[in-house]
Amino acid sequence: MRLGGMDLHPAAHPGNFFDGGTDVEDPDRDRRPRIVLERDDSTGTERWAMERRLAYEDEVHGIFLVPDVLGHFRTDLASVPAIFTWLVPKTGKHLAPALVHDALVHDRLRPQLYRGQHIDRVAADEVFRRAMRDSGTATGRRWLVWSAVTLGTIKDGSEEWSRGQHLRYALTALGTLVVIAALGVVATLDLADVVAWLPWMGESRSFALELVGGLAGAIVIPLLLAATWGRFWIAGAITGVALAVLLHATVLLGAITLGYQAVEWVARRRPMAVLVTSGLVVAAFAVLTVLLVGSS
Repeated sequence: MRLGGMDLHPAAHPGNFFDGGTDVEDPDRDRRPRIVLERDDSTGTERWAMERRLAYEDEVHGIFLVPDVLGHFRTDLASVPAIFTWLVPKTGKHLAPALVHDALVHDRLRPQLYRGQHIDRVAADEVFRRAMRDSGTATGRRWLVWSAVTLGTIKDGSEEWSRGQHLRYALTALGTLVVIAALGVVATLDLADVVAWLPWMGESRSFALELVGGLAGAIVIPLLLAATWGRFWIAGAITGVALAVLLHATVLLGAITLGYQAVEWVARRRPMAVLVTSGLVVAAFAVLTVLLVGSS
């Protein structure tokens, strides 16, 4: 059964992944895929070279071999920002599909199809989603990750789009995300009784009812805005709801991440300053603890 391009009862086909061989070994459909990686530090960022090919048979486009040429392809595994790795880790059941997608989207040497067929970036995202299904990736994570890479496609564009199409998709997505983020800030202020601007939260309701109203708005408003995304409405709905619901957690984790990175940056350049500051902070908290205990 399908709804708007969404397969409601997908069947996984783990056998669609198999060993792609090497420069001297042919692909073997009867062997499980072997992901053999070697770390490459030459670029200054974490990249990995694949020592064996990964083969995947997509139900629409046929068989892919990733990479096409061993030794040239570099991957960062699943391209997940550090702030979101608690939700989607860089490895797991989605790793093999991520390698296929990484090659389709970023590799200058496109993966070799047995039929020599080329696909655009939007189709590559769909291959990624089907590959995650076949690898056994959980349904929620599969659609969330697909929506995230679709957002990347909207940002970067596809070779099949005109400039006008790209601009329309990009402005629609950006406008939606800005509106949702702004409403999230206003909803927070409304919940704290600083303002009373959102009718679905109310002005004189209890905290619990305002919280429920805010959650309802965080689901309904993004779904309505997703209708402006056209063919990408499913990605718009999932991305919008995720942003609205996870906004506060994302801001908090972002602040913690920036703070940690700032400490690391100072520690590399002024280790003594970090040591002295840490000592002062510990001493201050020790004094505060004694004062609080003494006043209780």
